[in-house]
Amino acid sequence: MLETLLIRSRAEPSDPPRRRGATSLGPERDRFGVLKAVLATVPWLQVGMGAVIVLLAALVPWGAGKVLGAMDQQILAVDVNGELMGDSKVAIERAAGNWIGKSYFATDLSEIKDSLERRPWVESAAVRRVWPDRLAIDIREKKPLAYWTDGRLVSRTGELFLPPNPEVAGRLPKLAGPDERVRDVIRMAQTMSEQLVGHGLNFAGLSLEQRGAWTLKLANGIEVVLGRDQVEQRFERFITVYETRLASRSDEVSRVDARYTNGVAVQWKAAQAASGPKS
Repeated sequence: MLETLLIRSRAEPSDPPRRRGATSLGPERDRFGVLKAVLATVPWLQVGMGAVIVLLAALVPWGAGKVLGAMDQQILAVDVNGELMGDSKVAIERAAGNWIGKSYFATDLSEIKDSLERRPWVESAAVRRVWPDRLAIDIREKKPLAYWTDGRLVSRTGELFLPPNPEVAGRLPKLAGPDERVRDVIRMAQTMSEQLVGHGLNFAGLSLEQRGAWTLKLANGIEVVLGRDQVEQRFERFITVYETRLASRSDEVSRVDARYTNGVAVQWKAAQAASGPKS
């Protein structure tokens, strides 16, 4: 009996103790650890700010469109400004009246500008919106310098144009020549005009023939033939002869031919066929 009790009282051997730090994780917990490490490296603040910026960038145009749509009105009036001589404010306002009733914001201002600049007298047009329902148009007209062949006008910038009312330009010199030589004619006319004023003479016109011959017209009615060659020298020779021999009888002179080597030929009004003295 005692022996049986002793056998039963023997302690059962327990499991060996585990060492600290040797605990192993299962495959599932390893995956979560890697995921957490990856997520820890992401700059969440910058990502969040970027997302907000993208969202705002998408919403701003949409919101602006809604606001402009709510504020949009019809164009009710057009104001025209500028010093006008050939055109009129009433006519330009009437032309721009095609845009009355159109959308204030949606109307293409460049379309209005292009339309107005096709008018013969208009050199440039600037169009702007004036809140809440007006358009302001600033017009700059072409400045006529002279009359050109076939009743056209030539502007100070050398542009040829044919308005319906060229006569409103008033008294201007008359220039003529091939269209492609208009700037050459203007330059020559300006040079001669400046020299004539210094000698008490007024410029009235200048023509260039297709073959290249120049003819000058003075305000006192005298016509000066200069030809094709040595035009500047012949012009200076005419000035010299005029001051020394013709100034006192200018009202009798009809035509001066300066194409001579050492002088000029004068045609008098009283005797159209007569040839004057050479000097």
